[in-house]
Amino acid sequence: MINLNWENCINENRNEIVFEKRNKEFGAFPLRNGYKRTLTIAFIVSAASLILLVCIPLISSFFRDASDKLASFSDTEITLMQPPPIDESEPPPPVVPPPPPVQQTIKFTPPVIVKDEEVPVDEPPPTMDELKDVSAGLTTQEGDPNAIDLPIEDPGQGDAVPEIFTIVEEMPMFPGGEEALVKYLSNNIKYPARARENNITGTVFVTFKVGKDGKVTESQILRGIGGGCDEEALRVIKSMPSWRAGRQRGEPVIVQYNLPIKFSLK
Repeated sequence: MINLNWENCINENRNEIVFEKRNKEFGAFPLRNGYKRTLTIAFIVSAASLILLVCIPLISSFFRDASDKLASFSDTEITLMQPPPIDESEPPPPVVPPPPPVQQTIKFTPPVIVKDEEVPVDEPPPTMDELKDVSAGLTTQEGDPNAIDLPIEDPGQGDAVPEIFTIVEEMPMFPGGEEALVKYLSNNIKYPARARENNITGTVFVTFKVGKDGKVTESQILRGIGGGCDEEALRVIKSMPSWRAGRQRGEPVIVQYNLPIKFSLK
């Protein structure tokens, strides 16, 4: 049985007995209480230092051997042999043909007819010369009893603006029909070089009028794609032959056409 009195050196209560009724914040009391911890740390540090001292020669020897091995390598001279002579009797390798050139195609889309909005025509105001002889009074003036009645002119005569149709009973037709129109566009439209180099594709929308005599007039671009495609589409439309005029109630009329032309590369 362990004796925990004053004579026992491992008795932890000896510090309490010595510093009883004294100031325990004095430096000696914390030092005595931390003696075991200090002794343990000192032992660990001493053991680690001893191990390091023993291992230093071994580590030094390892690095020395490695450096000696690296120094033992020497450059090896490699002599290249001459290539074998060319056998002229062997046939030359086959020539690989170049890839086929890019084919330009122009696709024709059936025409789309769009009805234009009617624009009201405002009557011009009277001139100052006309207002000069007009009375602005409130009384009713009698007319000249000796005046001569003139015949009323037909409002349909004169410089009337011709009506433009978008849908009529007999629509205008390209000579030979729609297939002939597609063939004409395919044969005459040339893919612009600038558009082909920059890979420009898309649909150009062209609008034009087919007159009473079948001639194509007032062609313009509604929506283009650039690269010279718009100008090329206009050029071909303007050079088209006369169409068969459209008819409404048996009479030839002016018809507005919208024609989409698709440019594509294959």
